[in-house]
Parts: sequence; structure tokens; C-alpha cells
Amino acid sequence: MKLLRYLAAVALVAGTTSSAVAADPVFPPGARVGMTPLVGLNKARTFPGFETEDQGVKVLIADLPAEAYGEVANAFKANPGGTGGIKPETIETSAGLAYFTVENAKDGAGTVKRYSMILPGPTFSGYVAVQVPENASRIYTDDAVRQMFKTAVLRNEVPVEEQLGLMPFKISELSSFKNVRTLAPGAALILSDGDEKSGFEAAPFMILGLIGSTPATPDDRGRFSQQIASTIPGVRDGKITMSEPIRIDGQPGYETRIDAISGKENTPVTIVQWLRFGSQTSMRIIGSSPRDNWAKAFPRFRAVRDGIQPRG
Repeated sequence: MKLLRYLAAVALVAGTTSSAVAADPVFPPGARVGMTPLVGLNKARTFPGFETEDQGVKVLIADLPAEAYGEVANAFKANPGGTGGIKPETIETSAGLAYFTVENAKDGAGTVKRYSMILPGPTFSGYVAVQVPENASRIYTDDAVRQMFKTAVLRNEVPVEEQLGLMPFKISELSSFKNVRTLAPGAALILSDGDEKSGFEAAPFMILGLIGSTPATPDDRGRFSQQIASTIPGVRDGKITMSEPIRIDGQPGYETRIDAISGKENTPVTIVQWLRFGSQTSMRIIGSSPRDNWAKAFPRFRAVRDGIQPRG
């Protein structure tokens, strides 16, 4: 079933302490899905969602592509009886009709119950996954989790300062980009003039983040930069036009430029990738613009790059 493909793509772990729903919906930092957490659940420390003090019971919140909800809904309608003993159910939320499943599973040597729900959003699908270990199931019951699911709400926009505050670096310049959105909480951010509905590629956009690797030696930086540039998503027929070492804020870096085709409309784009090398991680900054707008977009990209500083 298509649902399982989406649910398996988002990792989750297990545990708990108390039931009964609290007062108002709460949005975890950076999340576009919020809900009223059950008593005993607080904002999680290492992922977007909620967890008990002992990190036993966990509620993971995430975004999925907009089409995910429709695919899951169609799969449920085509097979209302479910598969593998997992029967799909529906629930009404303020966001609309949601679909969810409940299943028993193993987490190590222990038995857990897993609940997964998908919600319709305007430009995304909301996703909530709950895991309850057996020793907490008398408090976090099926009915309690369903009541929590019913409180789910959506927000189209997350405040910019909230998103920036989650990043492992400071950003002091946004170069008048119209939209700021977290791609991976605390790890990657997109600045764009377009949006999810219209597509990002038809207008200038940037992706900022860290990668958990760095070249083994200074002599390897060129090869490393070109290899990483080849992994930029959505790019076709890419041709590197320039790749050379530079200094970025006094640190060693590398600039690579690419001419390519991108997006559903086959937009000719020029892309710049900057890497700023650290001892264990590298800052990766990508700027993409339709080729006929490159001269105006590049100074904006560079201003954002020069406004990024480490925290602390």
C-alpha cells in the first residue's frame, strides 16, 4: 500500500507517561503541523514533534509532498480492507479528512504500537507518526491517540525568525527573497522567489545547509566540489563552466558554476555552488537562477553567502 511507502520513509523510535488532552494546539519549532499533545508530552529535543520526559512515547511531525495525501487516499479507497492486517481508518480534523493506520510492531526486544496519519495541506501533506511502547499503552490508549489526532491543525507559513533560529548558523541577509522554508529542520533552508505551487526553478532560489563531510586534503577540494555539484537535485544536462578555489569569510572554499536545465518547464538555469570547508563539515550554498536573470540574481546570492556566520 502506498501509505506504507510514505510512512516507512520517516524514521521513528519509542515510550511514555500520561493521557488526557491539554489546552491549545502547539506547533513544534519549524513545523507546519501542530496539535494539542496529550498530557505528559512535551516538545521533543532532537526532532520536530513531542515526547515524554523519558523519551519513550514519541510523536514525529513532518511534511510530505503535496501529492502524497491524494495517493494515500486513492490507495485506501481502492483497498478499504487494508493489507497485512493493517486496516485504514479516517478521522475528521480541522485540516480536513485525515487517513491513519494502527499497527503492532517490534522495537528491539519490546513490543510497540505505531500510529500514522496523513493530512491534506494546501502545498504539502502533513504527516504525524506516534509510537507507544507496551508499558505505556494503558495510559496512551488508542482512543487517546485518536483524540490527539483530531486536534491536528496546519499553518501555511512558519515565521521566518523561528526557522532561522533552528539553523546551526546565523543568517543576517535574506536579499529580499519572498519565501523562506525549512527543507530539513535544523539542517537545510530554501530561500526563493517562487513557491511550492508554482515551482522554484522559474525564479531565483537558494539552498543553504551543512554536509557532514569535507575533503581529506586541500588537493582534493576540486574533485570533491565537482562531485558534490553533480548531486544537486532536479538538474538535467548539467555542464560545469567554472570551478576554482576561493576564500569565504577568511576560510578555504570552492566556487563551482553550472549551466543546466531544471524543473517541469525545462528552464535553462545557471547555478552556483559555494562550499566553505570546516574540519568535519562543509557549508554548502547553492544559488539557481533562470539564465536570463543571472546578472541580477548573482549579487543577491553572494550577499546571502557573505551574511552567513557560525553560531556562538
